[in-house]
Amino acid sequence: MLVHEDFLALHIPADAREVAPVRHQLRAWLQDSGFGEDEASDLVLAVSEAVNNSVEHAYPEPARGTVEVRAHVDDDGTVDVRVIDHGQWRVPPPALTMRGRGLLLMRESVDEVEIDRSASGTTVRLRRARSPLTLGPQVTPDCEVHVYETSSGVVAVVSGNVPATAGPSLRRTLITAARGGTVPLTVDLTRLGRERDGVQHALLAVSEALEAAGNRLIVRTPD
Repeated sequence: MLVHEDFLALHIPADAREVAPVRHQLRAWLQDSGFGEDEASDLVLAVSEAVNNSVEHAYPEPARGTVEVRAHVDDDGTVDVRVIDHGQWRVPPPALTMRGRGLLLMRESVDEVEIDRSASGTTVRLRRARSPLTLGPQVTPDCEVHVYETSSGVVAVVSGNVPATAGPSLRRTLITAARGGTVPLTVDLTRLGRERDGVQHALLAVSEALEAAGNRLIVRTPD
């Protein structure tokens, strides 16, 4: 194990008993690196899903192997975590398919999820930027998202300005409202302010998560 303020490197046996220590070490490192409790919890959840998948599926019995967790903090404060195994995924696991619960949880918890499978193993890359503390329905001081349920799904009303820097926070808020993509979502943009650069990327990511779960996104615009 290598631990530094800007990076973390763990190398563990592919054993379910090793997942809990990974969570504890990752959480401690994230908090030491300046991430808040909520951000650290989101990252720990996503990494736990990825590690569990490697433990359960990368090395079918009687094969034995290892799992690596590598994390570092970029200059802009974004944390980049990679979960790496060197096994052979003989059967595509449900948790890593486009309809899998594990992938939906990862998408809900972090800004970016990439999965690279090859003959030499699988790498799951998770990225999450530090975000400002949010209170109640606020995404930024100038933007709020109010969520309510209907008989046909969930409606999220976005009010105020959404600059590019607020896009990741809006994306997480909307995916959480859609329960990771498991329920249909309508996004009401009729109260949107003049700054809208962060909206398109957020909607694209939410649409992909919903489509992966067999649901759809409806967008209401001022027009």
